[in-house]
Amino acid sequence: MTEDLVDKPREIRPGEELDEAKVEAFLKANIPGLSGKIEIRQYPGGHSNLTYSVRFGDRELVLRRPPFGTKAKTAHDMSREYRVLKALRPVFPYCPEPLLYTDDESILGCPFYVMEKIRGIILRKDMPPGLDLSPSQVRELFTNLIRVQCELHALDYKAAGLAGFGKPEGYVRRQVEGWSQRYRNARTPDAPDCEEVMAWLADHMPPESGRASVIHNDFRLDNAVLDVKNPLRIIGVLDWEMATIGDPLMDLGSSLPYFVQADDPPEVQAMRQAPTHVPGAPTRKEVVRLYEEISGRKVDHVEFYYVFGLFRLAVIAQQIYLRYYLGQTKDSRFQAMVFGVIILDQTARRVIAGAGL
Repeated sequence: MTEDLVDKPREIRPGEELDEAKVEAFLKANIPGLSGKIEIRQYPGGHSNLTYSVRFGDRELVLRRPPFGTKAKTAHDMSREYRVLKALRPVFPYCPEPLLYTDDESILGCPFYVMEKIRGIILRKDMPPGLDLSPSQVRELFTNLIRVQCELHALDYKAAGLAGFGKPEGYVRRQVEGWSQRYRNARTPDAPDCEEVMAWLADHMPPESGRASVIHNDFRLDNAVLDVKNPLRIIGVLDWEMATIGDPLMDLGSSLPYFVQADDPPEVQAMRQAPTHVPGAPTRKEVVRLYEEISGRKVDHVEFYYVFGLFRLAVIAQQIYLRYYLGQTKDSRFQAMVFGVIILDQTARRVIAGAGL
């Protein structure tokens, strides 16, 4: 497999530059073995916490910090993300190795942490030139993705030292109520009210499953790192900022909207973030069946989990759009987020009306 497919950083977006001198001095003082001049670039993906490549010669680290202008510190808690990586890394080797965390705001004006880079391929919206997978290989890749998610859900989180990391009792209700309140708080005049979806979720909550696990809360293909030598093999899982202890079926539900199918409407296709539409990719119903087969657990109330996943994505998109609406960011990618909110609301209402997965 060609090296050209390895995920690479780009030039830093205007307004999101870091103070190189301060970062270099701090990292060299706290991470042994760093030498040479620092080179900082930015990874273009993601809409929340910002991710930078920090290179010293052949050594490449990754720095994560909250977005500029954010006020919601609980949504961008760097210490929490760092702690979950420290706890999970020994038992879930797909996690990047965390190296250093600081809440000293004299360096970047915010807390941040640094981890080792997992070198590999990250698939974005479409298959890149040079990666020609057959339908059976595509199916194997997605099956491996679901298998890794099931591995995460099967972990003994108490043995990993994460017993106090979340509150599994009443998790579903808290999520429905919490995300509903977040949406109402973030709604702008040009966004839908989503009241029908919120009411339906409140009225259709399944009984508590009694099972709790580590859940990623943003588990999708473009958060997975693929082996350069065997791109069907997953070697890393990124973006742990929303991880917690909760109902694993809520995690599955949060993953389902990312599986945009070839037969989805054009407006939904426009939101696709990974090549989930190519021949061999599983449909959402097939994703649920694969999860059941691999985990050994039956998934009931699947429409509820899917609608929750759609609504949760709408809330996240609206929160991001609000930052643009208020002038807290100039990132042009955020300007169209409100249209995504509209599409997600419409999709959720179609499911509620009986369209299913």
